[in-house]
Amino acid sequence: MPTTRSDSGSGNGTATRTEHAARVSRLRDDLAGIPPGATVRLGKRTSNLFRGRNGGGGVPRLDVSELTHVLDVDVANRTADVEGMVTYEQLVDATLPHGLMPLVVPQLKTITLGGAVTGLGIESSSFRNGMPHESVLEMDVLTGDGTVVRARPDNQHAELFHGFPNSYGTLGYALRLRIELEPVASHVALRHVRFHDADACFAELDRVCRDGFHEGTKVDFVDGTVFAPDELYLTLGSFTGDAAAVSDYTWLDVYYRSIRERTADHLTVRDYLWRWDTDWFWCSRALGVQHRPVRALLGRRLLRSDVYWRIVALERRFGVAARIGRLRGQPPEETVVQDIEVPLDRAAEFLDFFRREIPISPVWICPVRQRDPRRRWPLYQLDPGALYVNFGFWSAVPLDPGEAEGTHNRMIERKVDELGGRKSLYSNSFYDEDTFWRLYDGKAYGALKRRYDPDRRLLDLYDKCVRER
Repeated sequence: MPTTRSDSGSGNGTATRTEHAARVSRLRDDLAGIPPGATVRLGKRTSNLFRGRNGGGGVPRLDVSELTHVLDVDVANRTADVEGMVTYEQLVDATLPHGLMPLVVPQLKTITLGGAVTGLGIESSSFRNGMPHESVLEMDVLTGDGTVVRARPDNQHAELFHGFPNSYGTLGYALRLRIELEPVASHVALRHVRFHDADACFAELDRVCRDGFHEGTKVDFVDGTVFAPDELYLTLGSFTGDAAAVSDYTWLDVYYRSIRERTADHLTVRDYLWRWDTDWFWCSRALGVQHRPVRALLGRRLLRSDVYWRIVALERRFGVAARIGRLRGQPPEETVVQDIEVPLDRAAEFLDFFRREIPISPVWICPVRQRDPRRRWPLYQLDPGALYVNFGFWSAVPLDPGEAEGTHNRMIERKVDELGGRKSLYSNSFYDEDTFWRLYDGKAYGALKRRYDPDRRLLDLYDKCVRER
């Protein structure tokens, strides 16, 4: 079996299975050395979570910084073996030279494989490939009781395999994952199709996702951008090996602006996968870096989502901008950073609600359908036969006098529940405990918790995602 091995983590040569086993052994020893009864967290350098933490100081942390190796890229079988802290940037760099990519590549370079599987992910191939956890073939998980189990969809740990997505590290940590890959072409041809109302936009989105074609051309990627109630775009991407001219949005030019300025475009496949990372979708505008002189000064190296995230983390810690706003007499703001999914037939209704109640623009839209309708993912259940629309919105809104923090987020949570949707838990959540466990299958979670973390050394999902412990 021809197998290509690559190491994207250390730069010290091939990451062998023996070396991986040694890293896992050290991690297990670290866990065993933490006093019984102490709550355990991961210690890592990067994060794409937007939840605060109440306390957490002095909590023991497992150092997983060594688990950053791409172990194998099996070209013949189109699979990759990776350690849990490998970023998608590392993985894409390892697979693209072989004409392969992960089935779903989340938008931000420093999202890790383990993070995307335990915390979900989505991108423009999700209308045909689902979410990242749906292309996992097997994974080694360090559970709360200190054992390492190999979970597959058809072995004695199948319940953990299916219950791991949306557990956010509260059942265990992914040490190694084997995932499926798919072939790519060298470039992606884009068409930005404008619509003047939501009903027409979602009707076309439905048709393209069902047929897989637009005006006779096969469609490999679908997402969209809403700038205003009468200005919506679907961006349809198709693999191509032929591109006379290729755009570059990794430095001076801003990708999301091109959606309004062009009807067609071409990108290399790598630049397409990271088209949103350079400007964190459009959120970099709040940091003043979308002006060409500023971009020229910063260079490509600093125009990255992880750089912006660190700036935001510092602001959340010290509140400099918030204090300046108060001195200027500006009203307090509520952070509204969310991704939600609603069934396609309720998408226009959600967008109308959002336009009336939440003053945020643009809004990202992305269709997603479960890849295999026979599978059941209990902690994030969607109708396996339905097409959903993800809405992503990331900003802050002013609070009116008397409005409490969380007013707008709670409003969104209620509306999503009313429409039969689900909300991702990477950001702040405000559900009461009964509602939370109704939505995220508390019975299934409780059974997994008792089996794989009987001493509750890892946080509880509600505590972690809502109480922010």
